[in-house]
Amino acid sequence: MQAIKVQLSPFIQMPLIRPRLTDHYGILSSQAELDFAIPFLDEDVPLYLDPFLLWRSPSHQDNALHTSLVNAFNHLGHLAQKGKEHEAMAALIAASECDEVGLGTSATRTGKRIGPAKAKEILSLFEQVPRYSQAGFRHFEEIQLFVDGISKDRISDISCNFLKSFLIDFTIQQCQKLGLQRQLVDVKNVYNYRKNQFEVQKVELPLNPIDGSPLIFVPKRWLRFVPWLNYDDYFQSYCPQDNIAHKGEELTRVEVLEYNRDNYGAVDTYISAKELSFEDCKNDPLFSQIPVTSAKKKFSAIQKLPTGKDENADRKYEALVGQLLPSLFYPKLDFAQEQARTDSGVSIRDLIFYNTASTPFLQDMFATYGSRQITMELKNVAAVERIHVDQLNRYLAEELGRFGLFITRNPLKKAEMSRTIDLWSGQRKAIVTITDADLAQMVELFESKQRDPLDVIVKKYSEFRSKCP
Repeated sequence: MQAIKVQLSPFIQMPLIRPRLTDHYGILSSQAELDFAIPFLDEDVPLYLDPFLLWRSPSHQDNALHTSLVNAFNHLGHLAQKGKEHEAMAALIAASECDEVGLGTSATRTGKRIGPAKAKEILSLFEQVPRYSQAGFRHFEEIQLFVDGISKDRISDISCNFLKSFLIDFTIQQCQKLGLQRQLVDVKNVYNYRKNQFEVQKVELPLNPIDGSPLIFVPKRWLRFVPWLNYDDYFQSYCPQDNIAHKGEELTRVEVLEYNRDNYGAVDTYISAKELSFEDCKNDPLFSQIPVTSAKKKFSAIQKLPTGKDENADRKYEALVGQLLPSLFYPKLDFAQEQARTDSGVSIRDLIFYNTASTPFLQDMFATYGSRQITMELKNVAAVERIHVDQLNRYLAEELGRFGLFITRNPLKKAEMSRTIDLWSGQRKAIVTITDADLAQMVELFESKQRDPLDVIVKKYSEFRSKCP
């Protein structure tokens, strides 16, 4: 599907919920359609580059990149062994954080590099472990099994920095495909494989409209929530715990790491086993739909809930609907997040979705109501009242769009329905109501796969518009 582009002024502040780069530049494509993880503008994407995915990839290009990555890391060990430890430490510290890719859990898209002591500890492995001293690493993420404080975020950032030259080319290619704006900018810590050193390069990249910093895309096929090789997996399934601590003693992480340094055979057994099971190593999507059986169970639980707040029924309703709808609407609507807001002292729970404009209906919502995001207000009440309609009305501002939905138990009463029609007549705002009966139909469509659950909203909107003058 060709991306739909909308011209937006650069460097404007967008009052969107969890804004993404594509929202800012008006690229209305879903995450499922794109080859890279869409960057958030004000926080990290909660995934990590796993170098093992390059090693196990059927792509020769990915395999070659993995070899280059490991060779670059092993070169640091070579420097340290040749008496250039300070040079190796400086390079490793520079590689330990990669803000441009925005992967991880930071709420600000910025991180902190390792210090000299940690860099020296990592480089010491080339001296302390005979295997690495003689042949180097075959998977550099093995350092997690020897050095405390090194985990998936460091592995990901080090990988991204050593692969940054490729990632820059990949980003430029994706920008050209989508028509994304780029500007000339200095990019730090780009690894030059000919010189075996990091350098600053001036390249054209998309910029974060919040602070003007460069953004670099990462292929989805390289991303996982947890690296294939990781400490927790090793400790639970492969670590010879009885050889490290006496029976009944609590085994600490530091003790395990120290044992591994003197007993590389345990680590080698783990690495070999993980290599043999490489076919089970898959990239993780940013969002996974719940299975049909889970969807049916969640809707059944919704049906059994009473209206109102007794025994936290309202919270249970919000939780169940919040788990159900993102799966029902995927991939036509990307889930942004659940949001709590307050209006006139009343706490309100919303589900916010990105409008991908991937269907004629969603394109119409964007063109007619300016809805870059779609708000669904959750109401576990016997009847929606006028105050509820007015609260949602105030929230449907021009920036977010003038189309919203009530997710509630029963149809609107006549007076409240008239109020929504008046809002359309006077302000061209559309408020559609989705009831338990509508949810039942959505779940049925989700199960049958014959039609899209989003078609229920299309039908409800058509019914609403037929009542408007």
